[in-house]
Amino acid sequence: MPIADSAVRLMTATVPNANVQTAAKKMSSVVLTKNQFDPNGYWATPMSKMLYIPLAEDLDLFDHNGYDLTVLEQHFAMSNDQEIKNHRSHRHAVKKDWFTQERRIEGPVLNHSLLFERKAYAGAALEQLKHWAKKLPLVYKIIAMRPKWGMDFSMDYVDNEGNAFEVLHWEYDSFDYEEICAVKDAIEPIIKAIDFEQAGKDLLKYKDKWHHLDFFAQSDWKCEFFGIPKERFKMVIWE
Repeated sequence: MPIADSAVRLMTATVPNANVQTAAKKMSSVVLTKNQFDPNGYWATPMSKMLYIPLAEDLDLFDHNGYDLTVLEQHFAMSNDQEIKNHRSHRHAVKKDWFTQERRIEGPVLNHSLLFERKAYAGAALEQLKHWAKKLPLVYKIIAMRPKWGMDFSMDYVDNEGNAFEVLHWEYDSFDYEEICAVKDAIEPIIKAIDFEQAGKDLLKYKDKWHHLDFFAQSDWKCEFFGIPKERFKMVIWE
């Protein structure tokens, strides 16, 4: 069975928990953007900077399982006309808004909702990297990468009684473009259907069931509560 087909079956086989069916009747407080993933997972245009030779420092803080770009990757992004954005101020990534929300100060507050991409290399760009790797083997970190796409949704809840917690934090990564698009198409209507105001209040009622759990156990509990598949992320970028 094709990966994309199995992903859709995974999503459609999941029925929303009865606890959130009532919450789903109201309109969600988040707005789905029209942004989509880029099907091209490679940068092929070589570096345009004259007389540039990468230094070891340009490969510092290599992100093995996420989407943060090294300095070398940022240079290739510019050479390939790829817009990159600051991520948590000191980081840079290829990302787009996924869901958005008007700014709020209480109730369900969208922490972040993003579509991420990490490019691999082909053509003249790959040949340029191989040339540099002869003298700077650290460049093989970049050569060994494969294309990767990911979704990240995080909704918090705060109120004037001092409650503060994550309502839902869901991440999903894939090395397969068709799979990530299939999962994206399947999960979006589920997220759009959730009334996060009511969901936050419902989670407060069941706080004794999940609040004591660690990060991953909380994630599993909430995925079951909302009727969505478990997260899949932190996938190592190298072949």
